Amino acid sequence: MLYRKDRNGNELSMLGFGCMRFTRKGNNIDVEKAEKEIMAAYRAGVNYFDSAYIYPGSEAAIGEIFERNHIREKVNIATKLPQYMVKSRSGLDKYFNEELARLRTDYIDYYLMHHLTDLAMWEKLKAVGILDWIREKKEAGAIRNIGFSYHGNTDNFQKILQDYDWDFCQIQYNYLDEVSQAGVDGLKAAAAKGIPVVIMEPLRGGKLVNMLPAGAKKAMQDSGRGWSPAEWAFRWLYNQPEVTVVLSGMNSLEMVEENCRTASEAAPGHLTEKDFEVLEEVKRQIREKEKVGCTGCRYCMPCPRGVDIPGIFRCYNAMFTESKSQGRFQFAQTVGLTRDPAFATQCIRCGKCEQHCPQNIPIREKLAEADKALRPLPYRVGIGFARAFMFGKAAGTPKAARQAGPGRKSREAKSGRRIKRRKAAGRRKES
Repeated sequence: MLYRKDRNGNELSMLGFGCMRFTRKGNNIDVEKAEKEIMAAYRAGVNYFDSAYIYPGSEAAIGEIFERNHIREKVNIATKLPQYMVKSRSGLDKYFNEELARLRTDYIDYYLMHHLTDLAMWEKLKAVGILDWIREKKEAGAIRNIGFSYHGNTDNFQKILQDYDWDFCQIQYNYLDEVSQAGVDGLKAAAAKGIPVVIMEPLRGGKLVNMLPAGAKKAMQDSGRGWSPAEWAFRWLYNQPEVTVVLSGMNSLEMVEENCRTASEAAPGHLTEKDFEVLEEVKRQIREKEKVGCTGCRYCMPCPRGVDIPGIFRCYNAMFTESKSQGRFQFAQTVGLTRDPAFATQCIRCGKCEQHCPQNIPIREKLAEADKALRPLPYRVGIGFARAFMFGKAAGTPKAARQAGPGRKSREAKSGRRIKRRKAAGRRKES
């Protein structure tokens, strides 16, 4: 395993273990399987493990695994304050203490303000006393390094970066996102200040592996390198000395083995001009096919009306990166034939999802577009018959989004509009 240093000279493994995508068994994390994967990574030299307050069961799982294997003092835990839930100074301690309890520790090595998208979010935290709180926690040794994870444009990233003496930061960055979000300009700005950069979404939620067009895969195969699509993506990142740690949500021993091998070989500057030409062709192929730039991060969820936003977008993209029939088949399996329907037509256009989307996707517009493509009339009728057969005519329909049938707007949404019209009429009469 190759290592790069943080601001204090501590060595961090170039590969970090992202703990958001552990395999689940029912509603819970399969801790036994996760333990095998974590310990395999640890034995290969991985010493950076990333979690967050809102990753269901993640903090508790790694806390249990580290304690049972007696490795807490030998690894670095990174986790995140759910800053969007903090309303007061007392809230800071509430969430932090809960995380310490879950992780079975009395300190956090790398603590992040989770999901900042603009300077205003950081200013709101400052207003409730975050600066004094950080100082107190660092003086007490409860937090060793303070940072932030970021989803927003480059300008706001630069403003947040300059506003405080951060120990590190975390950004979404991969060969498709070189000029979006913080981007390469943000990466270099952080490096210029001596601030280590941790990379999330190096594979765009698996898309740079599982949803590559045939032409992109062929370009990689024809290169003669013998690298898998994941290895190409990781090597592109490791090639840049400004990158400190690359996170991977590994959920198989095969992933752990391959990623650890790559992180043991890929030194800065190892890619050739020919390698970059291959990646340019891969990007061209991807952008020709992709319809929605969704990474499946699920920050848009849960939808108050039960719409499976990332599931729908995944199937919609599959129509174009794989085949129309495959995309529609996946949609029927994973969205159309679940007990609780999750159709795009349940959307009432409240816009809450768009407020939280790191990719700034016009979700409402794209949901309507995706639904039209995924459910042409024959598929709509077929899914309707299949649902009636499996669940009964109205079984599993959420109370908040009653539907007369697939493809029609909810009665509640119509009723809500009628109520608004009556109120508006009443106000006009009063005036």
